[in-house]
Amino acid sequence: MRANYVVVFLLGMGLLLVSSPALVAHHSLTAEFDSSKPVEFDGVVKKVDWMNPHIYTQVETKGPDGKMVVYRIEGSAPNALYRNGWRPDSLKIGDSVHVKGIRAKSPTSMNIGQAQITSADGKPIFR
Repeated sequence: MRANYVVVFLLGMGLLLVSSPALVAHHSLTAEFDSSKPVEFDGVVKKVDWMNPHIYTQVETKGPDGKMVVYRIEGSAPNALYRNGWRPDSLKIGDSVHVKGIRAKSPTSMNIGQAQITSADGKPIFR
């Protein structure tokens, strides 16, 4: 009987060891974003996608060339934001916001990671 417990324990530990790389690999920030490319801008909310695994907020602003561009800001998981008091209507289309984050590695990507979004009155929205 004791041997059965030992076998079950060893199998459980083996499964834990095998699955741990997958847990650590989930959402490597450095895989998509470049921390040496900080970006900060003011813009207007165009769309908010409140969905798993992350929410995405599209913010329109003037690019370096003066043309309008839309950045896609990656936020936390909806469940985490909801637990912190934020709701799908915390940001509305047309709201003026200030965004601070880091650009994606790909020069053609308009994704922003590790973003802090602040409303026009200085209230933090998402992180």
